[in-house]
Amino acid sequence: MAFCNRSKFANAVFGQELHRRLAETGSPVRSVLAHPGYSATGPQTSAPAGMVRMLFGRVLRPLARSAERGALPRLYAAADPGVRGGGFIGPDGPGELRGGPKRVRLSPAAADAATGRSLWELSERLTGVGFPPGPATG
Repeated sequence: MAFCNRSKFANAVFGQELHRRLAETGSPVRSVLAHPGYSATGPQTSAPAGMVRMLFGRVLRPLARSAERGALPRLYAAADPGVRGGGFIGPDGPGELRGGPKRVRLSPAAADAATGRSLWELSERLTGVGFPPGPATG
């Protein structure tokens, strides 16, 4: 679970930094984050730890929404023309676990510009790809 949470946090930081960089260049491209809430997908039932698998795969599964309903925040983020770059879309229900898509609050730590720059610079060093990318060759 800790690795999963760190990975999700890094994605949020990276998405916010992408938004800042796109905005600085005047690009019409938007970076928008979205999360599905608690959805009945593979990770809950394929967890390696027996207790975690039992908790999420059996005990809490009736509370989970379908994978199709979990896709709604992502579809909304991608298709609704009113969604702004840098936004974060998730379910509107209690704890953002279920419900219709709406703009939700991103944690201040994920929106921190210094953290975003650090992660971005590390990513550039590790991949050898800079921003903005050069022209495509082919």
